[in-house]
Amino acid sequence: MGHEYDAIVVGARCAGAPTAMLLARKGHRVLLVDRATFPSDTVSTLVVQPLGVAALARWGLLDRLVATACPPIHTYAYDFGPFTIEGSPGTPDSPVAYAPRRTVLDKILVDGARQAGAEVREGFAVDRIVQEDGRVVGIEGHATAGERVAARARVVAGADGRGSFVAASVHPETYREAAPILAPYYSYWSGLPMEGRFETYIRPNRGFAAIPTHDGLTLVVVGWPMSEFEANKNDVEGNYLKTIGTAPAFAERLSGAKRETRFAGLPVPNFVRKPFGPGWVLVGDAGYDKDPITAQGIVDAFLDAERVAGALDRVFRGAASFQDAMAATQVARDAALPMYEYTCGLATLQPPPPDMQAIFGAVAGHRPSMDRFAQMNAGTISPSEFFSPESVAAILGGAAGRA
Repeated sequence: MGHEYDAIVVGARCAGAPTAMLLARKGHRVLLVDRATFPSDTVSTLVVQPLGVAALARWGLLDRLVATACPPIHTYAYDFGPFTIEGSPGTPDSPVAYAPRRTVLDKILVDGARQAGAEVREGFAVDRIVQEDGRVVGIEGHATAGERVAARARVVAGADGRGSFVAASVHPETYREAAPILAPYYSYWSGLPMEGRFETYIRPNRGFAAIPTHDGLTLVVVGWPMSEFEANKNDVEGNYLKTIGTAPAFAERLSGAKRETRFAGLPVPNFVRKPFGPGWVLVGDAGYDKDPITAQGIVDAFLDAERVAGALDRVFRGAASFQDAMAATQVARDAALPMYEYTCGLATLQPPPPDMQAIFGAVAGHRPSMDRFAQMNAGTISPSEFFSPESVAAILGGAAGRA
C-alpha cells in the first residue's frame, strides 16, 4: 500500500498548523488532525514574542491577528522590589509582542493550513501510530462521529504538545529533563488596563505577571514553587491574592478589577527530546518543553515549525536525506538551550546569585541595557549573548561610569 500523504501532522495548534501550512504551500500532500474543534481554548500564557510575530508576518497571517484588535505589547517591565527594569522586547523590524486568546490565534493558524491546501480533520482522535519494521508509516484514529480512519504517510509529525501521543508511541531519547519546578495559576480580569505593558513581579519564592489580551481582558498568572503545590492547591484563590499582595501598588490596581474566569493552572515538565526517528518527527512542545515563566512556548513552536517544514520539504524533494535534514534541525533547535537553562533557573523563584543581582542592578535605569534585558527575556537575543563576558563588562562598566 502506497503513501496517501507526504506528511500527517498530529496536533493543529501553534506547532502543527504552521508545519502543515508551510508544507502544503510547498505543494506537499498533508493531513492535519486534532481531537479539538476550532475555535477552542487551551491552557496558555498567550504570549507571541516578537520573533513569533515576525514569523506570522512572514506567513502572511499577522494582518489577520492585528484585525482582531489584539493589543500590541511594546514594553516589558520586571519589578524586583528595590528596582524595576523596563524595556522594549523586539527588534526594529518586529518591535512588539501580542498575547492573543488561543481561541483566536489557533483558529487563524488552522484556517491558514486549510487555505494552503492541507487536509484538516478536526474532532479527530489518533488511536494508534502505525509502525512496520521499526518505522512509523501512518496513523489509525476515529472522528467524533465514530468513523474509523487509517492513513499512511512518508512522515508522521507529532505536534501534539507536552503530553504527545506520538512521542509516547515512539519513545524518543530524552537528554535534558527536570520535573515541574513551578506551580502556576492564572485567570482573566477585566478593568485592569495595561497600556501596552507586560509586567512581571519577582519576589522571594513568588512571582506573577500581567499580560493584556483580547476584549479588554488581562491574564494575571501567579506562581509558587512546586514544593508548596500540595499545601496551596486547596486555597488557590487565597494564595493567589496573597502573592499579588507582595506588590502593593499592583494589588491596589487589581482591587478595582473583576475576575472573569475561574483559575486555571498546570505545572509543566521540562525536557529536551531527540526530535526525529524512522518515519517520525516531533515539533514544538512534543520535543522541547520548559516552564512557562519565560513565555517561550509559542515562539518556540513557530520557529520549530519553520525548521521542520523546511527540512521535510528538502527531504520530499530529494534534496537531502531524512537523517541529515532532521539532524540539522535538531542542532538549530538546541541552539536555544541557554534559554532552557535560564528558564529552569528562573522557575525556582530563588533570589539570583550576588553576581547576577549586581548585573541586574547595573541594568536598571540605563535604557539600552534595559532594552537588551527585555529582549533576552523575550527570546529576541539569547541569554548566552546577554550574559557573555563582553556584555556583562559593558553593563557593569557603563554603570560605574554613570555613577
